[in-house]
Amino acid sequence: MRATALTRAARALRLPVPAAPVLPPDAIAVLGALPIAAVVLDAEDRFRFANPAAELFFQHSAASLRSYSLRDMLPPDHRLFAMLAQVRAHEAPVSDHDLALESPRLRRLGVAAHGAPLPEVPGSVVLTLQDGSTAQMLDRQLNFRGAARSASAMAAMLAHEVKNPLSGIRGAAQLLEQGASEGDRELCQLIQDEVDRIRNLVERMDMFSDRPVAQAEVNIHEVLDHVRRIALSGFAAHLKIVQDYDPSLPPVWGNRDLLVQILLNLVKNAAEAVDSRNGEIVLTTAYHHGVRIAVPGSQERVDLPLQVIVRDNGPGIPDVVRATLFEPFVTTKRGGQGLGLALVAKLVGDQGALIECDSRPGRTAFRLSLPLPPPTPRRLPGVAA
Repeated sequence: MRATALTRAARALRLPVPAAPVLPPDAIAVLGALPIAAVVLDAEDRFRFANPAAELFFQHSAASLRSYSLRDMLPPDHRLFAMLAQVRAHEAPVSDHDLALESPRLRRLGVAAHGAPLPEVPGSVVLTLQDGSTAQMLDRQLNFRGAARSASAMAAMLAHEVKNPLSGIRGAAQLLEQGASEGDRELCQLIQDEVDRIRNLVERMDMFSDRPVAQAEVNIHEVLDHVRRIALSGFAAHLKIVQDYDPSLPPVWGNRDLLVQILLNLVKNAAEAVDSRNGEIVLTTAYHHGVRIAVPGSQERVDLPLQVIVRDNGPGIPDVVRATLFEPFVTTKRGGQGLGLALVAKLVGDQGALIECDSRPGRTAFRLSLPLPPPTPRRLPGVAA
C-alpha cells in the first residue's frame, strides 16, 4: 500500500504525483501472450496494462483502458475489490469464481478471477479474468447455425410440398367466385387472401435455403447510413438514432445487400421494442481483437475484429426466450412469425461472422463480429497476374 500513501501525500502537499512504474518487459511479453484477459492494476486500481484478450473482455482498447480505474467499471462494494485487497494485504495469489461483473459499462457473468501481486511494482496486482459467457456464446452460435440448417431443410420441404397445392386451391377459389353469391364471393376472396399469406410465408422461408454468397470489401458505415435513412423515413421516424462510429475502421468482408438486410432487421426489431416517446437506438462500430472461428468446409480460421452493435433502450428480452432467440418461429411480438432473427442468424453464418445478444431491462444490444478482407496475394516483380 506504500505507493497509494505516497500518491495521496503528494496530492495533499500539491507535489507532482509519482509517475506510474514501468512494467518489466518480460512481464508484458508473458501477459500479452495469454489467451485469457489479463490486466495490471496499480495500487489505486487504475489500469496500467491490458492484453488483447482483456481488450475484448472490457470492450475497450488498451490505450483507452489506461484512462480508467477498475472502480469506474464496477460498484465500490463489489467483491472483486475485497479479493484485490486480500492480494495486497497478504502479498499472495487469491482466486474467486462465478462473479457477476455488472454495471452500465460492463456485463460479464460467470467470471473466474485470479489476482497475484507483481513484486517488481509495489502495490500492483496482475488480474486475470476468464469469462464463462464466451464459451456459452460460441455454443449458442453453433446452435444458431444448426437452427438455420433446420430451417433450410424446412424451406426446401415447404417449397416442394406446399406451393403447388396452394396454386390449385387459389385457382379453385377464383373459379367458384365467378358464379357465387355476394356472401360466397367474400368467402372465396378470403380463401385467396389466406392462400396468398401462406405463399408469402413459404417464400420467406425459402430465403433460408443454402445459396453461395458473393463477398467483397464493404464500407460498413455506408451500409449503416443507408439503413438509418430507411429507418428514419419509415418505421423509426419517431425515434432518435444515434451514430457512434470509429472512423478509422477498415472495410469488412461480406455481402453488402445481406448486411443491409441483417442490420435493417435488427434496427426494425429495436424500433418495435422501444417506447415511442423516449426510444433511442444507438449504432456503434469498433475494432476489437475478436474470437477466431473455423470457416465452414475448410480448416482455415479467421479473426473477427470488426464489430457493429445495434443497441436500444427498450424493456429487454425475456430470459425464457433469449436461449432460443435465433431459432425459427420464436417471437415475443403479437402476430409475429418468428423468422426475422432466424434469418439474421442464417445470413450472418453464411458470411463467416458471429452474432450475439446481450439484454437486460433498459438495454438490449446485438453485436455483429465481422471479418477483415483476406490479404491480397503479393506478386513478385515482373510476374504477370
